[in-house]
Amino acid sequence: MQEDSPAVSSFEFRVSVFSTAYLPPISYFSAMMQSEKVLLEAYENYTKQSYRNRCRIASANGVETLSIPVQSNQGRKIPIRDVRISQHDNWRQTHWRAITSAYRSSPFFEYFEDDFRPFYEKEWTFLWDYNMDLLILMLDLLDIQPKISLTKKFQSELSDINDLRSRIHPKKKSILTSNPYYQVFENKLGFLEDLSIIDLLFNMGNESILYLMPK
Repeated sequence: MQEDSPAVSSFEFRVSVFSTAYLPPISYFSAMMQSEKVLLEAYENYTKQSYRNRCRIASANGVETLSIPVQSNQGRKIPIRDVRISQHDNWRQTHWRAITSAYRSSPFFEYFEDDFRPFYEKEWTFLWDYNMDLLILMLDLLDIQPKISLTKKFQSELSDINDLRSRIHPKKKSILTSNPYYQVFENKLGFLEDLSIIDLLFNMGNESILYLMPK
């Protein structure tokens, strides 16, 4: 069951701080567009079962979660930038197969396919680097240029900053108040909210930026 978190259509703060995330949800990019400055949390400890190593896509059977396996820390806290990706279980092939199956009939999958394919053919050592390279790609494809900086130290409490590090979370209600857009399986499943940004890109193409703009 999802925990409640207030939905918002605009943000009060000029600066927002985000965790790293794997193919982040639409709300992540919408919040970036509504922030004058973006901070990425570079000094937190890794948190399990969060968007840091997982994303949600729309498959023919409903929402499917894709998780990047990471090397065990044996119960110890580990800085987010030291988290290593596990290369076992062929996760890259599994993820790419799931993405292809879910979106190959979407209007823009073939248009973006060659941009994303290398991320499932090449090996990255660290989760942070993989997520960062993917983020740079997605911002380029969306044609948005937020002012991004890294945090200089970890602070659990932040003042005058829109802290989204734990608010954008797969087990919490989305912060995004969204309108439906075309989805491949909408007739079967109904509209599925706040999926990975690739759901928007593959279905809406260059119009994605219009969907992300503040209403």
